[in-house]
Amino acid sequence: MRLRIYLDIETTGFSANAADLTVIGLSIEEGEKNNFKQLVGDGISISELKKLIKKGCTLYTYNGSRFDLPFIHNKLGIDLAKHCLHKDLMLDCWKKNLYGGLKSVERQLGLQRKLKDVDGYMAVILWNKYKKYGDKEALQKLLIYNKEDVINLGKLRKKLGVG
Repeated sequence: MRLRIYLDIETTGFSANAADLTVIGLSIEEGEKNNFKQLVGDGISISELKKLIKKGCTLYTYNGSRFDLPFIHNKLGIDLAKHCLHKDLMLDCWKKNLYGGLKSVERQLGLQRKLKDVDGYMAVILWNKYKKYGDKEALQKLLIYNKEDVINLGKLRKKLGVG
């Protein structure tokens, strides 16, 4: 049985040296079973991440080679590409002349989202509202946004026909 893990992160900025890791979302697909997990804020740790990332899995991201995995490595000191086979779906999109960010590719392929008004910039604002004012609705919106990113990675993989 092949273990597939879809991963997406939220941060407070682009530079791992100057920004924080706020959410790690993972969808763990094992056969017909699918388990969704999110590590949030102070709950993000190398030990928690290691519990979820199993050796021998295939890890799917979008632009993860350039952003998600280096950011996690910088912040937590773990190179996930050494634990799993990593497939960056952005590169598979390029092979099919699908360019742009994840949301753009989703639109090109007809993949739907419930939250149409949230993007990476808004994700930072939502996190800051939560941290500064204790706004639990902002946190919930951020977590829903992250979950949609992660779930749509699985849909994207299937649309692309990637193993």
